Amino acid sequence: MNRNLKTKLDSFCCNYVLLGSVEEAAVRAGFPRENALSEGVGLLKTEECRQRIAQLRDILSDSSSVAAGLKRLAFGSCADAVYLVFADELPPAEVIGRLDLFNVSEIKRVKGGGVEVKLFDRMKALEKLFELENAFSDRTKAESLIKALTADEEGESLDNN
Repeated sequence: MNRNLKTKLDSFCCNYVLLGSVEEAAVRAGFPRENALSEGVGLLKTEECRQRIAQLRDILSDSSSVAAGLKRLAFGSCADAVYLVFADELPPAEVIGRLDLFNVSEIKRVKGGGVEVKLFDRMKALEKLFELENAFSDRTKAESLIKALTADEEGESLDNN
């Protein structure tokens, strides 16, 4: 595998684990948006990609869909929402279907003929992500404490004596 493709694969895998979106991960890895979904699906079919994703999930260990969604809200791009707001006319359905509007909480037409787009609050997403990561960390600490309290000096469980 050439170096450029290896770099794209690593970038795709990392973004896929963090964002949970095949298409967005492929775009961020450098694939054109027009064929990002098919390229991403193609990568997911390879054994090397699946192994790399599993490794990254083990390393990050908080790869729940909630954390992935919060990370996407907190760090995701708003470029497609801006495009939609400043478009002179409503784009065709196939164009809208390819837009990444994950960060959009509400879209409505205003009386003057414009479009109003509300985005999710990034700071709230970061706060929730912080709370989730602290809860995960606290749970890990509690498990370690329980293991330490239930093991004797030789590492055997006390309740097995």
